[in-house]
Amino acid sequence: GPRNMELVPSAPLSSGPLQSPLLDGVDYAATEYMLGIDEAGRGPVLGPLVYGCAFCPVSQEPRLRKMGFMDSKVLTEEKRDALWAAMQDRGTNGFLGWDIAVISAEEISKQMLSTNRRSLNALSFDAAIGLIRAVLERGVHVTQVFVDTVGDAAVYQERLERLFPQCAITVAPKADSKYPIVSAASICAKVPRDELTRAWQFVEAGGSLDRAYGSGYPADEETKAWLARSCDPVFGLPRFARFSWSTTQQLLKERAVAVAWPDDEEGGPSQSKMGAYFHKPGDKRATTARHRLFKRSKLHLVKELR
Repeated sequence: GPRNMELVPSAPLSSGPLQSPLLDGVDYAATEYMLGIDEAGRGPVLGPLVYGCAFCPVSQEPRLRKMGFMDSKVLTEEKRDALWAAMQDRGTNGFLGWDIAVISAEEISKQMLSTNRRSLNALSFDAAIGLIRAVLERGVHVTQVFVDTVGDAAVYQERLERLFPQCAITVAPKADSKYPIVSAASICAKVPRDELTRAWQFVEAGGSLDRAYGSGYPADEETKAWLARSCDPVFGLPRFARFSWSTTQQLLKERAVAVAWPDDEEGGPSQSKMGAYFHKPGDKRATTARHRLFKRSKLHLVKELR
């Protein structure tokens, strides 16, 4: 059952798409397919963001409704698990396929806090594009795409239409409650994410950290308590936490040891003008201490230009 499926290792890095097998004897290029995309885990301060994609022949949409696909948020956990288990059945996979992409908390933190910062919406958009491309590259003749919106639906739809002109694109809010194929994608995202967060294997503290972290949402008292007791004053928080969330940033500010970065100190190398690193021969300023970048990169002063 889905509880025992090892979808991805509990590692800090993001995974590539995880895919259902394509069956022999099925001509995926000769039939028109619809494809839906949804996500799970956008708001939590803990765990990965998981993007799910489901696809089936356009003619089989009534079969999806009959199976009970609807907004995963209104389904019981048992019903979601049952639908996910049905999607693993090779007989079911003859008409319904799926792909999954996992964006780890560490990757979210890295992208959102890097010098060239990227928003969560940008990461989500890239994940959706990657899933659509993955299905198309497998030779599936996708003609319709339905996506649960992130941000402005019209802008999102226009961008996808430019990238995939061969597909009729529909981007809408609450798409998982309107289109059964997006509801199926929602199951592909939510059930695996729940399993990942429930069975996460920590590499910090010798793996001895407890898993009583509640829902993972910033307002959850159990989640806040777990963050507080898991915060090391020197090493900070486990990579299971999203460092780009204000919840974690405030906690580290209050409980972790302050770090002084040499380049941030007033008068440090970062405050110097570029010209300070270039001197004429015999210039006494040439004895100025050089920035560690030059030493680390083994760069030397040019003594003569020809």
